[in-house]
Amino acid sequence: MLQAQLYFLSDQYYQDFPDDKLMKNKDTVDGVPHSRLCFFAFPDSKNSEIYWVVPISSKFEKYKRIEQDKIRKYGRCNTICFGTVLGRNTAFLIQNMCPAIEKYLVPYIDKNRQPIRIDDRIAADIKKNAREVLAIARRGSKVIFPDVFQIYRGLEEQLRQAQRDRLPPSSAQEKTSILEQLHQLEQVQPSSNRKKSPKRQDQER
Repeated sequence: MLQAQLYFLSDQYYQDFPDDKLMKNKDTVDGVPHSRLCFFAFPDSKNSEIYWVVPISSKFEKYKRIEQDKIRKYGRCNTICFGTVLGRNTAFLIQNMCPAIEKYLVPYIDKNRQPIRIDDRIAADIKKNAREVLAIARRGSKVIFPDVFQIYRGLEEQLRQAQRDRLPPSSAQEKTSILEQLHQLEQVQPSSNRKKSPKRQDQER
């Protein structure tokens, strides 16, 4: 299990999963890339090796307006949450979340190499809403922008391949090896130790 709460996604993630609906890894202003996008991470309910990562935006006012528009239209909004990170008002964009595994995640740490954390109540609210949104998405509603389930399947295949790479020789190979060893022992076994045939035993009586 990962120990931190906030992470960055590696550039390799965007190369392995080139979904144009993923939020860009770095904000671009006048053609120049600036600070990297930060994510809040929590484990998948079925596969603890897969994490759902929720982008964090400093554009608080922009997403507050979007939230209010959704509330007016639908009565509620569970695709955006709000909280503070390092004392700054931020928006947690559940509508832009995506799955990832540990090899793609870089922890967000302070100068003392301690992980940056958010208030537990905010974290619980994000996870609750994100799981609700995932359940809606699994029923076919397009409430998350990237194709998260295609990415999820790709991550599952990576984990299966990693598991195959770690497996010992198959049981069939082990059985063959044992049979070969027994055959070799029989070849070198002294003839005096081999069981005599019934016919020869009768002749010796």
